[in-house]
Amino acid sequence: MKKTAILVDGAFFLRRYRNIIKDASPDPVKTANALWMMCMLHLYKEKNEKFNLYRIFYYDCLPYDKKQHNPLTGKAIDFSKTETHQFQLAFFEELRKKRKVALRLGILEDGNKWIIKPEKTKALLKGNITVKDLTENDIQFDFKQKMVDMKIGIDIASIALKKQVDQIILIAGDSDFVPAAKLARREGVDFLLDPMWNPIKPNLFEHIDGLYSTLKYKTRK
Repeated sequence: MKKTAILVDGAFFLRRYRNIIKDASPDPVKTANALWMMCMLHLYKEKNEKFNLYRIFYYDCLPYDKKQHNPLTGKAIDFSKTETHQFQLAFFEELRKKRKVALRLGILEDGNKWIIKPEKTKALLKGNITVKDLTENDIQFDFKQKMVDMKIGIDIASIALKKQVDQIILIAGDSDFVPAAKLARREGVDFLLDPMWNPIKPNLFEHIDGLYSTLKYKTRK
């Protein structure tokens, strides 16, 4: 039986998942179960061929846990007590309980600055609002993921070169994976992309063997 490895860009998955299920505050247990089912559906999508799961690799960073002060209000924010922090830790614990799921954690780098959210930046540049119109919710602390893309690329290359699987499914939304995908395909690995219904650039099709999304949309109640 052929083997499949499924690699998940965690930040992308959570962003798209919230958009698809129309829930800004998803439950960690339900989210972990949804990810598991989404991956399992990939193994049975071919009518005449069944794939055996090698492993699910989930790539993300531990949540930020320091304190910062909002520059607009001076209000102290303890990121270790935010809903995002609590969700991330609980979600990771649920994933650890899943069979054949491996967490691959990078580093969340502190940018040591606050930035204006993109939509508000556009409004400022167009003159629709002024700096005085900004609220504490219009700015965000600057975080940057480090080593996540590198880990994904290294794992794709390692799995392909060691002939550990016949198929790799990548759940992601950007083109950073292209060099690793080229290597995997040269090694004879079937390389599929699941962008979770997010549109991809037309030129990406030449670097993958298929495009398939399994998570179902839900409407907001």
